[in-house]
Amino acid sequence: MQDDRSAQVIETVWIPMPDGARLAARLWLPPEAKDEPVPAVLEYIPYRRRDRTRMRDESMHPHFAEAGYAAIRVDMRGSGDSDGLMEDEYTHQEIQDGADVVAWIAAQDWCDGNVGMFGKSWGAYTAFHVAALQPPALKAIAPVKGTDDRWLEDIHFYGGVLANDNFWWGSIMQLYNAMPPDPQIVGADRWEAMWKARLDGMRFWPALWLEHQTHDAMWRRGSISQSYDAVRIPVYFFGGWADLFRDTPFRIAERLKGPVKVLMGPWAHLYPHEGSPRPRADFLGEVIGFWDHWLKGRDTGLMDEPPLRFWMQDAARPAGSHAERPGRWVEEPSWPSPNVTIGAFWLNAGTLAKEAVGGAAMSVCSPQTFGSAGGDMCSFAVAGDMPADCRIDAGGALQFRSEVLDAPMDILGQPSIALKVAADRPQAFVAALLIDEAPNGAQTLITRGFCNLMHRNGGTEPEPVVPGEEMAVIIPLHGIAYRMPAGHRLAVQIASAYWPILWPSPEPVTLTVRPGASTLELPVRRMTADAPAPRAMPEPHPDDRAPKVTTVTSGALERTITTDLATGLQTQRLFIDGGVFGPVGRVRLDDTGTELGDISERIYAILPDDPLSAQASMAQESVFEREDWKTRIETFSQQRATKTEFHLKATVRCWNGDALFHEAAWEFVIPRNGM
Repeated sequence: MQDDRSAQVIETVWIPMPDGARLAARLWLPPEAKDEPVPAVLEYIPYRRRDRTRMRDESMHPHFAEAGYAAIRVDMRGSGDSDGLMEDEYTHQEIQDGADVVAWIAAQDWCDGNVGMFGKSWGAYTAFHVAALQPPALKAIAPVKGTDDRWLEDIHFYGGVLANDNFWWGSIMQLYNAMPPDPQIVGADRWEAMWKARLDGMRFWPALWLEHQTHDAMWRRGSISQSYDAVRIPVYFFGGWADLFRDTPFRIAERLKGPVKVLMGPWAHLYPHEGSPRPRADFLGEVIGFWDHWLKGRDTGLMDEPPLRFWMQDAARPAGSHAERPGRWVEEPSWPSPNVTIGAFWLNAGTLAKEAVGGAAMSVCSPQTFGSAGGDMCSFAVAGDMPADCRIDAGGALQFRSEVLDAPMDILGQPSIALKVAADRPQAFVAALLIDEAPNGAQTLITRGFCNLMHRNGGTEPEPVVPGEEMAVIIPLHGIAYRMPAGHRLAVQIASAYWPILWPSPEPVTLTVRPGASTLELPVRRMTADAPAPRAMPEPHPDDRAPKVTTVTSGALERTITTDLATGLQTQRLFIDGGVFGPVGRVRLDDTGTELGDISERIYAILPDDPLSAQASMAQESVFEREDWKTRIETFSQQRATKTEFHLKATVRCWNGDALFHEAAWEFVIPRNGM
């Protein structure tokens, strides 16, 4: 079929793999590809090109075709309409398939042999991983919001501490892995058998991942940090300060040998042209300029600019949602930057100061509910998922506050805390928050970091803490660009819990800090008023194509924290009728006639004095429906722990029409190993 911009859209292209499996793809071809081959750009992810990402795909791929590129969106093996099973994230098979897809694209008569890759989140990982295999046709990649190191910066562990995102996102993938192929694509005589094979082959990923609680080969697999030299082609990385992946741009800018560009905006886990908080950026124009340079050999001027551009955020009031983050673009010639120096503040007796001052030891045993103001580690720009006022939790932490700043201070990079600390239990972690305190006392989170004290000497073998013994640890805080205004104070909070972002230690922990022995190290950027103004970064042009989706029923979102005043139980609940990106409700894709609907309820509950009361659960439902097709999936998952074990349960039930098609239940008992 043809769209209104004359790009040829081929709904399904089958890509053969060497082992006989076929991957399903959607292809947009520019008109000129009929007569002369063109470069191609590939997005390779598991999130169902036929339906779940269809609208997002159409906000990008037709534009690439209009710019003279063959644009192709491929479902990974075992996802969408592709053959096979999806066994885990970032498997060797997945990455080899990606390289084979690149080779197949380059061999087509509509491709001139030059291929680029891009993708957000999982797609960023695969762009990095496939680049590391060095397929000859792959000439440049544009990863968006992904990581170079799965142990340091992924959903599983933060600072070597078990993250609840390991459970939450694994439960999301439990639902996705249970979704059926589309009968219109794979055939009415085949889709049920394909679906049943997927369901029979399913594994519960949160338990699979929890079997690996140290920095072992599983986390090294798919981490290009293990061999930066393998990525030799140009990289343009796009990230956001409200996203999870905030440290990768600094590491790759320093360590990759090929050309690297970085654009870091204020955004949550969204493409920059959809970015929130605003301002948005013209991602399509930016990445097309990048492709034009490296795939078409045109001098666009893009690579003559300073390679690193960051949105320096102005101070903002603490809020669970931000529609906009005021600030300005700043550029750097390299990383480390000659414009950034390290400024140190000593953690004294409740103060941050330029000079060390000793004093009596300071101790805290944080309530297990500390962290309730933390929002989510990775914002999806869903209402309420950003950090609230840090004063909500402040009573449960050691707090250190600076004098009022007499001049603005720009922070750019990765702050850290060199902490000397003792703990009274063999297993403990530290949560450290860097805060902007306004004159009215409101506390806005700037950034945060964590340290599993059992991994103080490395992540491969947990080492129990010697109770009472002082340890010297470095706590890296996540990267940030933030302007501290004059008249505000810096503050640091140190705590021994951070729920529900982190799974708690097995016992309540008291941390002890000796004043005048620890430092906050800040990367301070000098004011560069004489520097040339960065090239204007325009907002994306509105897309005037007619909407191709109809709302069937409106969505809903509920996000609450409640406390049972009789027991003290704190419960955090997130209910979304519409999926992880917000309350979109039930919709119909007008092109295909397919109705989609997702409903989820996530609950985290804990008692303030009992870490073993912690419980996480996730209930989800998903539907696909057309005149000739109706399926429904229900999943449930739960995680609890004793002092020595994790206990997980999960179920999946699927209906074909009104008939129960598949049912499975799992239970897992996994020893705790430093978590």
